[in-house]
Amino acid sequence: MTAVLTGTAAAVPAPPPNPSDAEISATRAEADAKAARVGELTGRLTQAEARLQELLDQVSYKRELANKARVDLETAITAAETARREATAARTQADAANRAVEDSRRALDEFAAASYAQGSTVGSFSAFLGAKSPEDLLARAQMLEAVSASSLNALDQVTRDQGTAANLDSAARAALRKAEEKQAAADEAKRTAEAAQQEAVAAHQAQSAATAELEANRSSVERELAAARGEVTGLEAQRRQYDQWLDAKKREEDENARRAAAAAAAPAAPPRRPAAAVAAPSGSRVQTVINRALAQRGVIYAWGGGNYNGPTYGVRDGGVADSFGDYRKIGFDCSGLMMYAFAGVGVYLPHYSGYQYNAGRKVPLSQMAPGDMIFWGPGGGTHVALYLGGGMMVEAPHSGAVVRISPVRYGGIMPYVTRLL
Repeated sequence: MTAVLTGTAAAVPAPPPNPSDAEISATRAEADAKAARVGELTGRLTQAEARLQELLDQVSYKRELANKARVDLETAITAAETARREATAARTQADAANRAVEDSRRALDEFAAASYAQGSTVGSFSAFLGAKSPEDLLARAQMLEAVSASSLNALDQVTRDQGTAANLDSAARAALRKAEEKQAAADEAKRTAEAAQQEAVAAHQAQSAATAELEANRSSVERELAAARGEVTGLEAQRRQYDQWLDAKKREEDENARRAAAAAAAPAAPPRRPAAAVAAPSGSRVQTVINRALAQRGVIYAWGGGNYNGPTYGVRDGGVADSFGDYRKIGFDCSGLMMYAFAGVGVYLPHYSGYQYNAGRKVPLSQMAPGDMIFWGPGGGTHVALYLGGGMMVEAPHSGAVVRISPVRYGGIMPYVTRLL
């Protein structure tokens, strides 16, 4: 160090340490190796994070498929219950017709038995034996024919009614079998979807662990790199100090002035510019939808949550959502938020983003306007959000997050938006 005293330099102190070129080269090589290792780990971490996002998209897609399976199962159950009621009603009709037939047969049997017992009463062969003249025989025959025809006609009508009821019963039973088959298929689809979701969740959890390990390794190497760079900086600083010491006797005043000028000339960090606010789009029905969605900002995400009336408890998914306790939270998932937003203008959407994607007119992504629904994943089955304009959207993103405004993400986005209004 030097001092300036009325233009006269003070005595120069003892020289600082002077590390050798070999020492400096060795520390630089170590720092370069650490930097290369950090670069390698950063590359691997970038790939791991991309894979993690891909798996998260798969989890979201499988979740929405599970939503679809739940909707389809509810529809099948309703159809089966209707078919059961129709089958029960048809069975009741058939039973009533059978009883009517039996009553008619019993009445005919009683008529015939009574006629036989009385001998001359119409309804048995004895009526003909008891005739005393041809006219009497003819009268008895006509009466027997009239009574029998009336009874047989009644029996025929009842039999026809019985056949109709039996046909109705058969048709209702066939419809019931078909409805129960659909219910069984829907239930199996629900189990399959939930199993696929569990596989996706397990893969995501495994990738999360691997990504966390990579992140920890990179952090450790970054700390080692910082230490190595610090050592290089320290040795280089010692070399600089030594070089400065060599020149101190001749350039003390100039060196002090140079350092002061360099410190004064160091540029200050430019102030950060605030982000521009996003103007909400105008329009009556569109604005109503947007306002309803924006009014839910800050509401917690709950998988399976939300309906036409507002946030609801989430449902279990056996994986990520359960680990966040979504089934204990009252909130929205992505398609549930769309259900609530559009219900404000009388548009009632199903609780599945894949169905919502096909609920309206397809518009190219380049022409999207405020109030359009934006989708990600195959068939729109991974995620859905509401476009606000200005490159911004409102969404219920994922477990652990809240309903929020975000910039539109173009990775994995569908080439069309859905326009309902």
